[in-house]
Amino acid sequence: MSDDLAELYQAVILDHNRHPRNRGRPPSANRVATGDNPTCGDLCTVFLRMDGGRVSAIGFDGAGCAISQASASLMTTLLDGKTLAEAEALFAEFREILSTGKAPGDFSEMAAFAGVHQYPARVKCATLSWHAALDAMRREPENP
Repeated sequence: MSDDLAELYQAVILDHNRHPRNRGRPPSANRVATGDNPTCGDLCTVFLRMDGGRVSAIGFDGAGCAISQASASLMTTLLDGKTLAEAEALFAEFREILSTGKAPGDFSEMAAFAGVHQYPARVKCATLSWHAALDAMRREPENP
């Protein structure tokens, strides 16, 4: 990976950490799941609403390292409007990037996490919110 690309990827992660997208519980959310990584202290709760089998609202809250918070922010932007099958496919692509360090040929914000593969313990940080989101998508809606 070139130095310029590495700097761009680092900037994407820092931007999502400093200016998280979709932080907070959307008013219409009716599903919730929490992921906790006690080893490093990361905590992420994902709130969402499913309409017609698609995510119609999504948000997150929690605390943790820059990797976990940036990943949660990015994840919410990617899963909005997706079905469970589409979300699972995106997560599989994300895990592949994390485990190999190889990003798809075209630039995607998920590729910003390619460097995480050099730090296996940080993979849990990056995937915490994804596990919570998929868990929330599979749950039955909460009663209003």
